[in-house]
Amino acid sequence: MIIGMARWEPGAHGRMMAAAIALFTEYGYENVTVAQIAAEVGVTERTFFRHFTEKREVLFDGAGGLQNRVVELIAAAPPGGDPWTVTVDAMREMCDEFFDGRREQSRQRQRIIESANELQERELLKLAALTSAITAAHVERGCPANTSELVARAGVAVFTVGFGRWIDGPVRQFSDAIADVAAELHGAIAHSTRP
Repeated sequence: MIIGMARWEPGAHGRMMAAAIALFTEYGYENVTVAQIAAEVGVTERTFFRHFTEKREVLFDGAGGLQNRVVELIAAAPPGGDPWTVTVDAMREMCDEFFDGRREQSRQRQRIIESANELQERELLKLAALTSAITAAHVERGCPANTSELVARAGVAVFTVGFGRWIDGPVRQFSDAIADVAAELHGAIAHSTRP
């Protein structure tokens, strides 16, 4: 009876994510089964599959929300803003919303992703989808398609490099890492284009 009650307890989704990350960290991603994750939380495998399509999706659960938020922020930016500034500002605001206080969890997740090729491939697909979404958001704002794609690719690169510096370095906030990397990229470009 207690197990049946736990199955419908609020927060099962988040508890399964936390349990999966803990198990992946301790035993390795490839050595953990869905059954183990479900048992750790006191739910059935069927309940797990109501929340996640497969084991690896536990690590990518927030990707859609992150992508949607960046697109919303780009769409809401004042008209006439340059695409690069709009993108960096949107990334910074999204990072404050999604990652504040989650540095250790983000670090653990990244280590798990680095441990398995299939997870690295899934991460690349997530970043490609983010790039496409940012590109489309800028086109919707009237930016030329080629410029939109360039800004999106550069923005996702800044996001990726900033993430690595945030989880492994002394940078206080993820949004600060984004700002630092964007400024560094701007400086490198300005330096390389001098006569």
